[in-house]
Amino acid sequence: MTSIQLKNLLEKELAHENWVFTYDREKDSVRVEDKESKKGVTISLPGLIAKYEQNGQNAIMEYVYYVKETLSSMKRQVTLNGQERNIFPVIRSTSFPTKTSDDIPLVYDDHTAETRIYYAIDMGKSYRLIDQKLAERENLQLDSMKEMALFNVRSLPTAVKEDTVAGNSFYFINSNDGYDASRILNDSFLNSMKKNIVGTMTISVPHQDVLIIGDIRNEKGYDILAELTMSFFASGKIPITALSFLYEEGKLEPIFILGKNNKE
Repeated sequence: MTSIQLKNLLEKELAHENWVFTYDREKDSVRVEDKESKKGVTISLPGLIAKYEQNGQNAIMEYVYYVKETLSSMKRQVTLNGQERNIFPVIRSTSFPTKTSDDIPLVYDDHTAETRIYYAIDMGKSYRLIDQKLAERENLQLDSMKEMALFNVRSLPTAVKEDTVAGNSFYFINSNDGYDASRILNDSFLNSMKKNIVGTMTISVPHQDVLIIGDIRNEKGYDILAELTMSFFASGKIPITALSFLYEEGKLEPIFILGKNNKE
């Protein structure tokens, strides 16, 4: 599929009287913007084509759904008071913007050299990141809000699926509730997993909708881990990082896998 074919398909699937499409030939991207709010979503066409080649038509329809929900949620009036149980932390890469398109600072905390913690109000089928203007309008105490968000993420289910490759075990959380990567903030869950790890414990958050815990028992395991995280990173709707972390004494340390059977 070419960029023009994909652009035409997106325009057809996302046709709406209040939405405007702009094609940027230089960046090879399409922006879908609401006429009234002037807010929108920019879609990288090469990235989506790569996902289409991996997952077929489903990849495109997932993006169509994501864009529709995002644009719709941007127009809803958001309130935070009384909604504290619906506030969650979300993990993003350090390259993710720290301000909205209106130049309003987002509420976030540093996490690792690769990741940041943002905060979102869950709206059912989508969520909205909390910015400082919204927090001030709602008279929200940021420390209390962040504490509640961490409490909420600890209340999410942590069912894992296990896969064993070349003597190494990998555990996946992939519930697709928007907060799979956020479970990296659930210390009690991580510590409970640590008790069952035989080798070296690794944690990966290649994209928003997956968390991978590795029990690396031999050198081959690091190569498998690198391939696994890169594959998930490339296929994610909201990529975070292809790097994995060592988990020791409650701390996360990035692990750099330099090549076959080499690590640092």
